[in-house]
Amino acid sequence: MSRQVRPGAIVTGREVVSVTGVPVRVPDPALLTHLQFRRFAGCPVCHLHLRSFVHRHDEITAAGVREVVLFHSPADELREHVAGLPFAVVADPDRQLYSEFGVESAPRALLDPRAWWPISRAIALGVPAVIARRQRLPSRDPHGGRLGLPADLLLASDGRVLAAKYGEHVDDAWSVDDLVTLAQHARATATRRASAATA
Repeated sequence: MSRQVRPGAIVTGREVVSVTGVPVRVPDPALLTHLQFRRFAGCPVCHLHLRSFVHRHDEITAAGVREVVLFHSPADELREHVAGLPFAVVADPDRQLYSEFGVESAPRALLDPRAWWPISRAIALGVPAVIARRQRLPSRDPHGGRLGLPADLLLASDGRVLAAKYGEHVDDAWSVDDLVTLAQHARATATRRASAATA
């Protein structure tokens, strides 16, 4: 039975610790929180995906969103792959949060034909970076395996799930455009409700 979290559900607030040792409130008490469930440390597709969020981080922040990215790898293994990212990265090697939020692993992560081009592209773009030592190779036997599926959740500051996406393959996740659009819609909806309540 799926434990996937659906819009309208309430997520219990908690504090997690980033791989740099910084406590992070989830959800953020003042901002929308985008929870990204990624795969293993050094995952080429995850790396390429997160680069797009790095390049547009100012735009994401301006939309009132805080990024919190989870990996099912140990912190020590993860740190060397995420150094310099401008948002919180959290290690969940025991998959406690993955289980709580219904984020799964399945062969379709790699076998779905829609995954083949993103995988090929990520590897092709990653090889020069590895050769130039700007990027590290992932482990040959990554903690938690290679079959993890991505997931995205957008949380209001009160813990209400505003939107959720559970990926069907390795690259099936929200883009920055998707996230910003959802955040703008959530803000507009909140403003309308506040206006109606005071009318």
